[in-house]
Amino acid sequence: MEILVASAVGILTAAGIYLILRLRTFPVIVGLALLSYAVNIFIFASGRLAVGLPPVLSKAAQGYTDPLTQALVLTAIVISFGMTAVIVMLALGAFLESGSDRIDTDDEGEA
Repeated sequence: MEILVASAVGILTAAGIYLILRLRTFPVIVGLALLSYAVNIFIFASGRLAVGLPPVLSKAAQGYTDPLTQALVLTAIVISFGMTAVIVMLALGAFLESGSDRIDTDDEGEA
């Protein structure tokens, strides 16, 4: 199970970094989303992977999962959704103003 989660985090991180290095705005936005998913999975996995255990310790339960990491990931999901919406609006505004979605800063037409 740990190998699967570690592989998922590694693949999402690699794909996110690859997409961030592209020269168009949409792949950069998708790359940032993939990186945030990778970080969320990493934080969630740091709270011990336990299936079927309650989040609160009681006398009847044999163990528990850490509720703090679950709360952190839930908060990170909400924040990353809001930031993705802001980045999409900024990219849309830049596209409408310049007529291109390239993110390089070379001004070939100006002297």
